[in-house]
Amino acid sequence: MVGLSAPARADDLGRELCRALSGAVERTAPDGDPVFLASYEPGPNEKSVPLPLRSTAFSYDNALAATALAACGDLRRARQIGEAFLAAIESDRTFEDGRIRNAYRAGPVRERPVLLPGWWDSANNRWSEDRYQDGTATGNVAWVGLALLNLRDATQDPRFEEAASRLAAWIRTRTARHDAPGFTGGLDGYDPDQAPLGWASTEHNLDIVALGMRLGKADDRAMAGSARAFLDAAFDGQAGCFRMGTDAEGRMRGVEAIALDTQLWPLLGVADPPDAWRRALSCATARLRVPGGFDFNDDRDGLWVEGTAQAALTYRSVRDEAAAEALLQTLAGQRAPSGWLYASREARLTTGLRIGPTSTQDDFFYFRRPHLGATAWAALAALGHNPFTGGRVR
Repeated sequence: MVGLSAPARADDLGRELCRALSGAVERTAPDGDPVFLASYEPGPNEKSVPLPLRSTAFSYDNALAATALAACGDLRRARQIGEAFLAAIESDRTFEDGRIRNAYRAGPVRERPVLLPGWWDSANNRWSEDRYQDGTATGNVAWVGLALLNLRDATQDPRFEEAASRLAAWIRTRTARHDAPGFTGGLDGYDPDQAPLGWASTEHNLDIVALGMRLGKADDRAMAGSARAFLDAAFDGQAGCFRMGTDAEGRMRGVEAIALDTQLWPLLGVADPPDAWRRALSCATARLRVPGGFDFNDDRDGLWVEGTAQAALTYRSVRDEAAAEALLQTLAGQRAPSGWLYASREARLTTGLRIGPTSTQDDFFYFRRPHLGATAWAALAALGHNPFTGGRVR
């Protein structure tokens, strides 16, 4: 890409990442079946992904991949993922309320009910599953809804909007905070006795704003209004940063610890965000910047590739192409042999978060493995395509 102008370099990277995403669908489901893509490939010096992730297709990653493929113009393969989500919503092994699980079993979707991920635990001679993967995070429901709306716009197939409306109804029914604006984190645990999560996430509520406004019916707009009120409360005007959300008791957290996506997404997902919110990009730069890009959190122990792609798209949305181009150059250097991008530049990246309520310490990490979500975000950034709105940022 030496000698090309910045827009040409971005377009070149976008084409390469589009090919990598299309190739993953083709390898996984060459006959055109509905499909969920595995979220991770083996990293350097790994023969395989660890067992708890080997068959795992996270819903968030696949929603991004469907949106990115549609932005790439590959509607056939984007639809394969969309059709898998339609099947999952209609055919859950336990519940009939139209929820989305946090993950499904990677591969062609041919069985009903749609299969969840898991692995054979030979030491204990039993089938094992991960409680987070079996659960339902509110933000993941909203992300799948947004992907379905992006497919509706690209294909004019009304089934995608109908399914997105059903997901929005699930959010309203199962996660609304009854004593305050906004929506809680979702459900955690194994079937059939999943427990509600009492905390509320700024990121999740931003996703809900975008979903509700795009659906546009009265109930949807009211849902978006409640989530937007949560965002207003989550913004710390003095610090110019967004808080991550509330604790399990509903108390809003401070800004002692912040996350990158929470600073960026409000600028992408809310139409005409308040001028004050634009300070969140400066907050991210001041507290989360590392050489070449951004960390997930402010311990600055490495580069989060997915978040760096999110930042590149955010810079493009505010017309700072020079800053975006520098980040896209970083992303171009993080490609694995398969064409996917690694999840992190370093061997392990901390987030300061816990996977679920049973965790006794911070145990949510990113590793240097090729990652579907990072690849999809980078494709969107290179193409200048906003997954919250379904349109271009410029």
